[in-house]
Amino acid sequence: MTALLPWFALVVTLLAGWAIIKRMSTSMVLLFAGLAMIGFAVVCGVTGFLPKGVKPSGFVLFDIFDLLRSIATKQVSGIGFLIMVAGGYAAYMDRIGAARALVKVCVKPLNALSSPYLVLVMGYFIGQCLVTVIPSAAGLAMLLLVALFPILTGVGCSPAAASAVIGTSAGMTLGPAAGTANLAAKVADLDPIIYFVQCQLPVAIPTLIVVAICHYFVQKYYDKKNDDVYTEAILTKKDDDRHVPAWYAILPALPIFLMIIFSKLVYSAVKLNTISALLLVWVFTILVELIRRRDVKAVLADGAFIFKAMGGMFASIVALIICAEFFATGLKVTGLIGALIAHAQNLGLGANGMTAVLTAVVGIVTFLTGSGVGAFSSFAALGPEVAGGLGGTVSAFVTPMQFASGMLRAMSPVAGVIIAVAGAAGVSPMAIVRRTWIPMIAGMITVMIADFVFLS
Repeated sequence: MTALLPWFALVVTLLAGWAIIKRMSTSMVLLFAGLAMIGFAVVCGVTGFLPKGVKPSGFVLFDIFDLLRSIATKQVSGIGFLIMVAGGYAAYMDRIGAARALVKVCVKPLNALSSPYLVLVMGYFIGQCLVTVIPSAAGLAMLLLVALFPILTGVGCSPAAASAVIGTSAGMTLGPAAGTANLAAKVADLDPIIYFVQCQLPVAIPTLIVVAICHYFVQKYYDKKNDDVYTEAILTKKDDDRHVPAWYAILPALPIFLMIIFSKLVYSAVKLNTISALLLVWVFTILVELIRRRDVKAVLADGAFIFKAMGGMFASIVALIICAEFFATGLKVTGLIGALIAHAQNLGLGANGMTAVLTAVVGIVTFLTGSGVGAFSSFAALGPEVAGGLGGTVSAFVTPMQFASGMLRAMSPVAGVIIAVAGAAGVSPMAIVRRTWIPMIAGMITVMIADFVFLS
């Protein structure tokens, strides 16, 4: 019976992938897939699946759910809480107008450039810089549609070209504020800011250059072809009755500056972790708002918005990570991961080959579903075991997978951000995808090469 376990796990995994592609709830699919694998393993006589430090209850059925409890407890108190705070902070910055102030300040210099496609390339770089402090792909796209879209179309770029660049602005989910980046850092056992500087940036910098060059020529080519079919655009300026000073643009980025300063990168005598930095600047911003607005009730109501946003992050991302780890545990318990490692060794794939295979899997699932978080979360937890089994580093294993979850989303016609920018421009999502797939594929090839050169 135990010989059937890896095959059973493979069938369950394929069925789970099919269910996710059919747009069933990703978290629930992963939860029940993990439950099926662990349950079948128990029937086959497998024991000892509980994490270290968790004592058996005396009844194996209870042990399965105690496993789920221990995973949830670990995630909520660790990486889950970090993701919730980071997401809540980003939402608060948007609510008070600081995020919009940052976008306006960043895009303003573009008006001085005369070349349409040079402005487009610079707009892409600005978008990728902004994603470090505005980690929501759809949220950042909406801000850029208001601030950047008119500039790009005003200098001569087509609405489709402008939308394609804006749709890929969060393709590389950089920085300690992004949920997938935090998860990757956790798996690699690195501080998020260290993961950002030492793992993400060496891979991201050459990739950004390649993507920007591709955008220049691809968007210019399709604009010259001029065969896009436009309907009525639905772009509307986001209601913004908050007139905030330009210096508010500093606030969204302030936690990152503080974390870099108080780390081993600059000043290691004082250590400031990500959560503390976010909470510190949040409280500081509330005090600034109280002084500036002098409306205690309204300012405190805005301040409390961070908790509402944290709840939303738990429902959308943290719950998914919990279910994904439960699913990954099922893959381990059934022996499928061990079998894959052994097979990879027999084929001579090694760590780099296995990284390429799983990165491709994450990318394909992301493309088909339009969601990179679920795809990456499903396989990220396997990093230490796979890397250890094949002799690679965990950071080299998870970094390209994490980037794939963002870059393949930017070329998926069912991704929320692509649908949003397509509607704003008045074109079909497929019209945007035909403009994004070449830059994103070229970017992923660069990611794999840079990962091999700098991280392996």
